[in-house]
Amino acid sequence: MTPRAPDPAADATRDLLTRGTLTVRGRITDASNAVLFATVEHEGTSLPCVYKPVAGERPMWDFPDGNLARREVAAYEVCRAAGWELIPATVLRDGPYGEGMCQVWVGEPPDADDPDDPADPDGGDDAREDGPGPGGAEDTGESREPGAGESGREEPAPLLALVEGEEPGEGWKAVGFADVGGGRTALLVHADDSRLRRLAVLDAVINNGDRKGGHLLPRPDGRLYAIDHGVTFHVDDKLRTLLWGWAGEELTQEALTALRTLSAQLAEGAPLAERLGQLLTGAEVEAARKRVEALLSSGRHPLPGGEWPAIPWPPV
Repeated sequence: MTPRAPDPAADATRDLLTRGTLTVRGRITDASNAVLFATVEHEGTSLPCVYKPVAGERPMWDFPDGNLARREVAAYEVCRAAGWELIPATVLRDGPYGEGMCQVWVGEPPDADDPDDPADPDGGDDAREDGPGPGGAEDTGESREPGAGESGREEPAPLLALVEGEEPGEGWKAVGFADVGGGRTALLVHADDSRLRRLAVLDAVINNGDRKGGHLLPRPDGRLYAIDHGVTFHVDDKLRTLLWGWAGEELTQEALTALRTLSAQLAEGAPLAERLGQLLTGAEVEAARKRVEALLSSGRHPLPGGEWPAIPWPPV
């Protein structure tokens, strides 16, 4: 079997995820729900991936409809329709433990345990997507200096940092103050980065309730991928993110163009609306449509709503 170094956003990768034979190789034990490292194989080509079976999800009191797997796929479909390659190729398919989300793996293979009984939902009380995902979600570059890593390869520049003082500094955007222990606080900042800014717009559209730093996967080739989109598309405003640095600022022309594209694609009978209708409830699709129109009407990044915590916990 020929191993493949995939382009995470390519249509060919998506097709292989859909058609390939799915084999579970191990389980990522730090995740809240069942997250399985797997491979898909088709016509002599193999591809590493993550498989999250619906049977391994734990119920969430505030997301009673549908399942996390379909929300992850819906987030990918919206991102793809907007013309942004921010979410690795993601499909809904059957697998060894039933229907689930299958997403191309980004980065080095994980430390995965034996996959015995991966669909067992036993665990903590909150089914948030807290654990490492494809590519090792804990490695965000936070508190690191850019430069060569242990492997000798050039490491991506950090996207998040804690800094002293009350100003973020050049090239950074302030998120808010964080408790760092011992009665001390530090300013949490994120990079003033165009890739992150696109992601902030996407999160506003999909109503992402859990944008942590560990969900950001910068790659040495300059690309940025985002993972763990199960807590999305609620009909109520649940936007919780570390990317508040542009709150209230005018949207870029690029973002407005993408939003106009989404508006057309979300019209009744349009391809994206039809696809989301297979993954979400009608009310959730309508809420996504309204969020896009609200962003176009205001022309600005949204502000925290105030009804829910604006920043997820833990933030990384």
